[in-house]
Amino acid sequence: MHIPILIAAHGHSASLAGFISAGLLAEPDRFSLIEKLLLIALIVTSAALFCKRFGIVVDKILKSRRDPGFHLNHLGKRTWDFFWEVLCQAKVIRERPLPGLAHAFVFWSFLAFALVTLNHIASGLGIGFLDPAGLFGRFYFYFAAAFALACAVSIAGLFIRRFIVQPIWLSREGHKISYESGIIAGLIFALMATYLASFFVTDTSLAARILWWTHTLSLLVFLPLVPHTKHLHLILSPITIFLSRGSFSQIPPLVGDEDFGLVTGKDLTQLVTLQAYSCVECGRCTEHCPAANTGKSLNPKEIILGVRGYLNEYGPTAEELLLGKYNSQESAFQCTTCGACEFQCPVGIEHVPIIVGLRRGAVNTGAYEDSHGTKLFLALERNSNALGMSTMERDKFIQKQELPIFDGSQEYCLWLGCMGGYDPKGREIISSFVEVMRYLGTSYGVMRKEKCTGDPARRLGNDLVFQELAEGNLEAMQTQKVKKIISICPHCVRTIAEDWKDFGISPEIEHHSEFLARHQAQLPHNKTEEKIVYHDPCYLGRYRNVYEEPRSVISAAGTLVEAERNHERSFCCGAGGGLAFLGEETGQRVSSVRAQELIATGATSIGTACPFCNTMFRDALANTGANPPQLLDIAQIAAAQLPQK
Repeated sequence: MHIPILIAAHGHSASLAGFISAGLLAEPDRFSLIEKLLLIALIVTSAALFCKRFGIVVDKILKSRRDPGFHLNHLGKRTWDFFWEVLCQAKVIRERPLPGLAHAFVFWSFLAFALVTLNHIASGLGIGFLDPAGLFGRFYFYFAAAFALACAVSIAGLFIRRFIVQPIWLSREGHKISYESGIIAGLIFALMATYLASFFVTDTSLAARILWWTHTLSLLVFLPLVPHTKHLHLILSPITIFLSRGSFSQIPPLVGDEDFGLVTGKDLTQLVTLQAYSCVECGRCTEHCPAANTGKSLNPKEIILGVRGYLNEYGPTAEELLLGKYNSQESAFQCTTCGACEFQCPVGIEHVPIIVGLRRGAVNTGAYEDSHGTKLFLALERNSNALGMSTMERDKFIQKQELPIFDGSQEYCLWLGCMGGYDPKGREIISSFVEVMRYLGTSYGVMRKEKCTGDPARRLGNDLVFQELAEGNLEAMQTQKVKKIISICPHCVRTIAEDWKDFGISPEIEHHSEFLARHQAQLPHNKTEEKIVYHDPCYLGRYRNVYEEPRSVISAAGTLVEAERNHERSFCCGAGGGLAFLGEETGQRVSSVRAQELIATGATSIGTACPFCNTMFRDALANTGANPPQLLDIAQIAAAQLPQK
């Protein structure tokens, strides 16, 4: 649960019908010297127990190695993210509205009670500073009471959800349900209940004294429990969110010849360690993970908790392998890198860079053993494309389609990519997009020699192959004076725009959906009543935040319908992370699950904006029975609107 430290305070009571001048937070009937000494001793003990465990965690973070390529820049964006995601709890509420709102009220109550908590402790020592007889004091104590009521209701609801409703996402594989959450919830409820009850008793009564001490003991027991449980996120997650890597699923660079990725504890960086201890175990990542939802062994929550378990047992300077006791190689290589986990995470954990780091460690040290993966890497090395086909096949396609060669004079360099240059369906998409560009009179050309961007090698952790491909392409583009690139593949767009930065400055690039949307007014519209469902590609949506542009293309041609999971919550096709080339999946095929969701909309056509999605659905639809929906890329949908020759 996302439960912040809720520290409430109360003292002299007041009727809800009016205020009294005695002072809400004055200690009941004045504490004796012995009671004050006892209070000091309890405070010191509680703080010492807290610091002892928290100090161990901080020490592990500081002893982890520095993050390569990390810079504390873009402070404006970091401040906004902190305000929006931490203070406003916007992400928590947006992705799970009801439980999210309950968590938010608990957090906001923490903020509201910070002042009265300090006054509560001070009042026990006879130095309270909030005057309940004053205007501000009267307002603030009743203001805090409103939050106490909201918090009590919220924490009770969250308790029922976790221990009675028990969503599967909250559980852990191989572990019984965590009763520590129940203890923490009980303590928070006790803090709120005792504060509210103090309004209904006279401050000189025995009841007031019992309430005061019950409240105080709940607070002092709560504090040292925090760093021993997942509730450590209360302290660490605001820091984690502020110290993000800067962009979505940003893979850090390797530094030096001895950096192979995440191999042992010595390779864990400060950000990875911070994030491992920030995990709140809410299971949002698991709930939306395509691998976890289709019977794979991968569970992104368990990956992060596995890193935490490793740190607890071995520490950040250990030489034990990270892929072993706590995380398996099989799980690490089942990730499609769709980013759904990272997008959903309310505490700023960046799952994909950690998983790619584990893959790097296995591949770059030779521990990775997979015949399909080996075949893919050899294909990229020898033929410079993921399909392992001769470059002559690409040349034949260019000649057949009469595609001009880029010579530096054209506006765009049309990037074919592996799918557009070699895959039959990808070639159809390129042909349709070329029709649209010719209709618009846009000048373009294709590179004579083009290599794979290295996306599958990058995501699978083979940095050597990726570097060779990236540097080769950058050199060719510089020679041919390429300034603007356009591509039908979101994976190519992401890799060129972001991942190539480690090796040089790449030209400006955009996805063909952005180009088509920008030129909608110049294209003919022959809209029909045909229902077309659009599938959001992960690397176009979550990675690039492009959602409406492809929908505008579809809406101009037919009636757009939405699948149950769409936009940011779209379900992966199963191709990302190099998995399109790694053979059969265990459990259900991700593409089949998504294809059934698209078919369930009743649409007669499925619109895509990624050749990988198109290829995955082509095979999935073939196995769904008779008369599956027509599968089209948005370029094909746009080209169908053009005047027939």
